[in-house]
Amino acid sequence: MTKQFTRALLCSALLLGGCAHSPAPQGQDDFLREGPAPAHEKDRGPAAHEVPDGIATVPDAQVRPEAKSRYGNPDSYEVFGKRYYVLPTAAGYRERGGASWYGKKFHGRRTSSGEPYDMYAMTAAHKTLPLPSFVRVTHLGNGRSAVVRVNDRGPFHEGRIIDLSYAAAARLDIISDGHAEVEVEALTTPAPLPDEVAVEQPSPATTEAAMTRAPSRGSTDNAFVAVGAATEDPVHAVELRERLLAMGLDKVTIHLVTDGERARHEVRVGPLESRREAEDIRLWLAERALMARTIPATP
Repeated sequence: MTKQFTRALLCSALLLGGCAHSPAPQGQDDFLREGPAPAHEKDRGPAAHEVPDGIATVPDAQVRPEAKSRYGNPDSYEVFGKRYYVLPTAAGYRERGGASWYGKKFHGRRTSSGEPYDMYAMTAAHKTLPLPSFVRVTHLGNGRSAVVRVNDRGPFHEGRIIDLSYAAAARLDIISDGHAEVEVEALTTPAPLPDEVAVEQPSPATTEAAMTRAPSRGSTDNAFVAVGAATEDPVHAVELRERLLAMGLDKVTIHLVTDGERARHEVRVGPLESRREAEDIRLWLAERALMARTIPATP
């Protein structure tokens, strides 16, 4: 779809009900899918003669570095009175919950990222992962898994965490049932683009390994985000670090800071490529009631 719906039409679509298809949040571009869902109840997918041979064996999406989409990545948005906060990075994301699918009803329509929806491609919709992201979806009932590219928003039904394309649902064998319990795990790329938050998985957490002094990349633009107040209790610092990792942040370490003979432990995110990136993360944390401040990466 090359022409965006007007807000009046989007509001009309809301009256039809919806899983992932909702009016755009106030103050944001119209990036959400329009129309009703859930797919398995009102969208039966393609007719038998329209299903390509080997639909259940479509190859996994190829995990590769991509810049964030211009559309579909606001800091937050609201659907049905609930506000959702888009994660700054997919790194470390893992969650279990319900999966559904959507098909022919939306085939060719604009996704939240602005791309046309292809029900025969290995794609998916998610409420908070950055667009695009790559995830592995595993059916907890039969063990089948598929790698999909997240390029859309949804689903917004209670208990569902991902909305799969028809092809991905066929791979997981959930077409007939329409839903299944799955595990969704973010997959990272070996070479992120320079304008992205770097994706690095930390080594297994131990107090000794995490407590390092700040590394330096030799640039005055590099910065850290210090989270919370420095504490003398290393256990509290480790607990905060684990909380940030669970929220999807990466490169979270604990730094020793000294004030005379007094040593404290400070949790930091970074080093980050720029102060602008650090400020974006600081604001994201502030929206989640976490005190943070941006500090330069000193040699």
